[in-house]
Amino acid sequence: MNDKACIFNIQKFSIHDGPGIRTVVFFKGCPLRCYWCSNPESQNGKPEQMWDTQKNEHTTVGEYKSMDEIITEVMKDEVFYEESDGGVTLSGGEVLFQAEFATELLRQLKEKNIHTASETTGYAKPEAFNKFIAQVDLLYFDVKHHDEAQHKAGTGVSLKPILQNLSLALKQQQNLVVRIPVIPSYNDGPENAAAFAKLFNQMKITEVELLPFHQFGEKKYASLDRTYQMHDIPQLHTEDLDYFKAILEAHEIDCKVQ
Repeated sequence: MNDKACIFNIQKFSIHDGPGIRTVVFFKGCPLRCYWCSNPESQNGKPEQMWDTQKNEHTTVGEYKSMDEIITEVMKDEVFYEESDGGVTLSGGEVLFQAEFATELLRQLKEKNIHTASETTGYAKPEAFNKFIAQVDLLYFDVKHHDEAQHKAGTGVSLKPILQNLSLALKQQQNLVVRIPVIPSYNDGPENAAAFAKLFNQMKITEVELLPFHQFGEKKYASLDRTYQMHDIPQLHTEDLDYFKAILEAHEIDCKVQ
């Protein structure tokens, strides 16, 4: 295991990444290359330069931090976790890009009786994924497409290992939230909703959350001197996904729109 992990943010007092008041540790690096990604600065697994429009200068995104440094920082808010039934959430990037370090971090947090949660794409070797989820109290698992070819076209990686790990999670993880980020002209529309429903019925998934496409990360692409393919695409709102929700529910899948 590496002595340090590349982290690009530690966000305090979060209330949207699990129960209670939480601290979110953002791991840098992701094997996927989703063209709609709202955190493009998270994709590269190493520190990189990004233009800061407020400071009008380049700043470094990402810093190598030791286990002790991260734990010391997140434990500063232990009293808030206790009072709100909160805890620590790992996010990214893709946490499993640095799986061994992340797993050990979760283990040490659980030793301190801290509730742990994580967001993941599920793209990892099954052995690493198994060890990881054993330390997670609440797992958010994103499924970006139901079709192998389309998944590879949109993310750059195969869907197969993701579904394999999702099957593992369904067997082993009591608190699992399956999510679909709904992206215009990629995985939206009634046909895709019905295909997701069929896949989830086969996997015996009975609850799903929909994440409407948003434009929160648009300005980051220019700051990284990258092209953003979604700049002229309107973001989606809750009501825009009523049809998607209705189709899933018609297939006996409880559905929420976040």
